[in-house]
Order: sequence, then C-alpha cells, then structure tokens
Amino acid sequence: QVQLVESGGGLVHPGGSLRLSCAAHGIIFSIDDMAWYRQAPGNERELVARITSGGSTNYADSVKGRFTISRDDALKTVSLQMNTLKPEDTAVYYCYAEVRSYYGIRAYWGQGTQITVSS
Repeated sequence: QVQLVESGGGLVHPGGSLRLSCAAHGIIFSIDDMAWYRQAPGNERELVARITSGGSTNYADSVKGRFTISRDDALKTVSLQMNTLKPEDTAVYYCYAEVRSYYGIRAYWGQGTQITVSS
C-alpha cells in the first residue's frame, strides 16, 4: 500500500515562515502530479499549489509570491515553503500525489497537518 506522510505543521506568527514536507512510502514506480491542498473550518478543500512530474507549477492566487512548491523524485517527496504567512492561511494542509504502483495509478492523500497563523 502507498502512504503519504506529512510533517512541518504548527503555530506561527503573522509574517513568519513554515516549511511542509510530504514523503511517499510504499512500492512506487513513479509519481505524476503532486500538490498541497488546504481546508479551513467551514470551507471546502482548496488547491494551494501543484507541481507536475516535469516541474511545472501553479498556485492559488492567494498564495502566489509567498509559497513555493518543490519536489524531489529520488526521495519521493514534495515540499511547500510558506513565507509571509497570514491569519487567513490557517487551515489543515493536505499532501496529494498521483502514484503509479502495483495498484495502477491512484490518487493518495496525506493525513493532514494543522497550520495556525496567529499572534
């Protein structure tokens, strides 16, 4: 089975920075798109940033210029560097990956990690 394990969440002051990481575990042939989503209380889950296997990226307008997504295919990880954090960035952040394995190509989600931006 494939699992995505996230790390790096926590509490940060407005204007601060955090880095999220997500590692894919299991027998994995390759990974297509990887992404970070977030969900704030009362809101739907939304895309924060996405990166293709070729390295192309796209970001939600609300995080452009502040967040950077990157991946390391050798380590099977995806990271999200978050700078100039705002209270409205408070949410549970979820890692997402489209994984090719013995089970075919499937989408997997991490367990979620809480980010709280507050003074």
